[in-house]
Amino acid sequence: MDLLDGIFTRRSIRKYTKEEISNEHIEVILKAGMYAPSASNQQPWHFIVISDRKLLDTIKDVHPYAKMLVEAQLAILVCGDINLELSKDYWVVDCSASTQNMLLAAHGLGLGAVWLGIHPRVERKNEIRKIFNLPENIQPASLISIGYPDENKEMPDRYKPERIHYNAW
Repeated sequence: MDLLDGIFTRRSIRKYTKEEISNEHIEVILKAGMYAPSASNQQPWHFIVISDRKLLDTIKDVHPYAKMLVEAQLAILVCGDINLELSKDYWVVDCSASTQNMLLAAHGLGLGAVWLGIHPRVERKNEIRKIFNLPENIQPASLISIGYPDENKEMPDRYKPERIHYNAW
């Protein structure tokens, strides 16, 4: 898949088949996440690969938009380590870039995925923190639900020239 085609055709996929995801695919997705840009190249991320059905079901019960985890083969929890950042609070931006890279990698591998926001919702962060026993310096940022797609979504036209400004507003 061409890079631009991947960017334009990626959709949030919430319905999955039961087909298992190979360890090789998981590694490629994680590697893509680690190749994201980060402030001062600090790479302040950690990832938890979640394939345990009980954990996926537990997350589904505490995150209001995670119902698709019932069908997902796995999820990846993206966390920021505040001890690894030089620029305060840039872990959020860095982990967001990492999340987007992993979404695109999943799409490029023929998988479906959806970004589930955790940060800045304190209640979601607290619940995820408890489930995974996260240390105080580790901040849950996002969760990516992944599986082989069992739905197709059309590419909408999202290009809006009226939102483009040159050199000033």
